Amino acid sequence: MKRRDFMMALVGGATLNAVPLAVRAQQKTAPVIGYLHFATPDYAPGASAFLQGIRDKGYVEGANLQVEYRWAEGNYDRLQALASDPRRAQG
Repeated sequence: MKRRDFMMALVGGATLNAVPLAVRAQQKTAPVIGYLHFATPDYAPGASAFLQGIRDKGYVEGANLQVEYRWAEGNYDRLQALASDPRRAQG
């Protein structure tokens, strides 16, 4: 009977020790927000207000939030492509 108790304690302890390792291995990813604008990065009066609103909610770009910027550079026809597949529209 003592051998069984010892084996159960050993298996239980190993299981408890493995759980924190698995939890630590799962890194949380920061949420990603897309910022889509018809102009160029040089002319983006709304971008600073957008970022300030995010900061007011407790988010910090690069720390707990990622922002992906997409610019149509004055070409309104690019907006739909940028919104649907930014990798394809960038090329």
